[in-house]
Amino acid sequence: QVQLVESGGGLVQAGGSLRLSCAASGRAFSSFSSYAMGWFRQAPGKEREFVATISRGGISRSYKDSVKGRFTISRDNAKRTVYLQMNSLKPEDTAVYYCAEGSGGLTTHGYDYWGQGTQVTVSS
Repeated sequence: QVQLVESGGGLVQAGGSLRLSCAASGRAFSSFSSYAMGWFRQAPGKEREFVATISRGGISRSYKDSVKGRFTISRDNAKRTVYLQMNSLKPEDTAVYYCAEGSGGLTTHGYDYWGQGTQVTVSS
């Protein structure tokens, strides 16, 4: 069983930055690099939406249009951790952010394991 634990959320003013981390455990150490990782978010009353994804080796990355140029996804396979650096945050980025592991893609269907989420609140 895979466990994903997010951290790094919090309250920040518009224009500020946060760095989210997601640590994976529960599987053979070397297998983390066999899976794509993604970040999704869910605001109150809205469906969970794609934010960013990174391929197994970290070469390929994709982003939601509204976060391009502001967010950066990265991974450290040696630490079994994926990151989401969020700069120039806007109030509309406010949501619970989830990391996920799976085959990849831009929808929730491509991911089998999910973390519990971390709250990001951006004040105006």
